[in-house]
Amino acid sequence: MDSKRVETISARVDAAVSSSDSVEDELELSAVRHRPEGLEQLEAQTRFSRKELQILYRGFKNECPSGVVNEETFKDIYAQFFPQGDASTYAHFLFNAFDTDHNGSVSFEDFVMGLSILLRGTIQEKLNWAFNLYDINKDGYITKEEMLDIMKAIYDMMGKCTYPVLKEETPRQHVEVFFQKMDKNKDGVVTIDEFIDCCQNDENIMRSMHLFENVL
Repeated sequence: MDSKRVETISARVDAAVSSSDSVEDELELSAVRHRPEGLEQLEAQTRFSRKELQILYRGFKNECPSGVVNEETFKDIYAQFFPQGDASTYAHFLFNAFDTDHNGSVSFEDFVMGLSILLRGTIQEKLNWAFNLYDINKDGYITKEEMLDIMKAIYDMMGKCTYPVLKEETPRQHVEVFFQKMDKNKDGVVTIDEFIDCCQNDENIMRSMHLFENVL
């Protein structure tokens, strides 16, 4: 994509904050099944201001009146951003990355904590989040198959709108290059230390790994 969706979200939040003079002091929680943590606690745990949290919550509640979103709803919302491709598989992986307690739903807290890292986190925090995304089975390692699954999902979602059109073997070719660089001890898996070290020291990989920001 030509512009990063994460930056777009950030711009929308900033614009909404600057134009929102009538935002109430407290979140409207009366009709919501899942009550988010207090504003002060979320403000302390994230890099969002009180007004930003209020605006984000209103948007979240608009899409998810119950206060939580399940995977199917998440996929439906996400598919709207990528009508030219099949976003369902990538949305599945992204949902699991946001669902930090693995209970099958994403609460406002889950959402805003992840968004805070992706929009305003340090490089280290963003790479930790990216590692968690690629570590599909959450065993603390990334296998070549896991990396390939993520890459294929991204290409399924975006490949049809690229020029020139990507070949079917392109994801595997990219993964072979990335994995060889990352798996420094050649044990067949990538640890978080290998992942972060490689990303921070290879400009090409850093640019490629930023692809996940483009599709948020």
